[in-house]
Amino acid sequence: MSSETLFLSEKLYAYMKAVSLREPRILSSLREETSHDPMHMMQISPEQGQFMSLLVKLMGVERAIEIGVYTGYSSLCVAMAMPANGKMVACDVSEAWTSVARRYWEEAGVVSKIDLHLAPATQTLDRLLNRQEECGAYDFVFIDADKESYDGYYERCLVLLRPGGLMAIDNVIWGGKAADPEISDKEANAIRALNKKIHADDRVDMSLMPIGDGLMLVRKR
Repeated sequence: MSSETLFLSEKLYAYMKAVSLREPRILSSLREETSHDPMHMMQISPEQGQFMSLLVKLMGVERAIEIGVYTGYSSLCVAMAMPANGKMVACDVSEAWTSVARRYWEEAGVVSKIDLHLAPATQTLDRLLNRQEECGAYDFVFIDADKESYDGYYERCLVLLRPGGLMAIDNVIWGGKAADPEISDKEANAIRALNKKIHADDRVDMSLMPIGDGLMLVRKR
């Protein structure tokens, strides 16, 4: 896991941020607060957040799903980029981490856009799938949670996405472990299998972006 784009030299990474990153104060404040958490590497990089915000604006996203909130940086990026009527279903299991997220959502004035579900994400997704009107109703999905469940999230979210909708899946390089067949831990194996599956999946268009720890973009056909 990494909180910045991998495999760039320190000098090149600093230059990229200097000429590209436009991080609002509220996002930099959240990133600074999260940096003191022992699990801070789970937070997405600021350039990835900005990239996702741009995608959301380009697509005119009004309905979104996030699996894995942590302290709320990615959900804040997406919610701030959505229109006033935008709605996001946010899935996490941690009251402690999401309490930080809620503070920043409120400060940013986007708390009304976010419906937080503190439960295993598969349970929340299955409840959505049981309502016919939810299937094919979402414009954008971001997955950044437990890696062994990625395939289950992928299949469920593909049903919930509308045709032309976009799914973004984080950590698909997994610090380079996904590309190393000598590494066979459960997380690396799960990511490796999903990458292979998506590459062959004729239900979608796809592209793996070398940003952050690897961001898989999947467009539902």
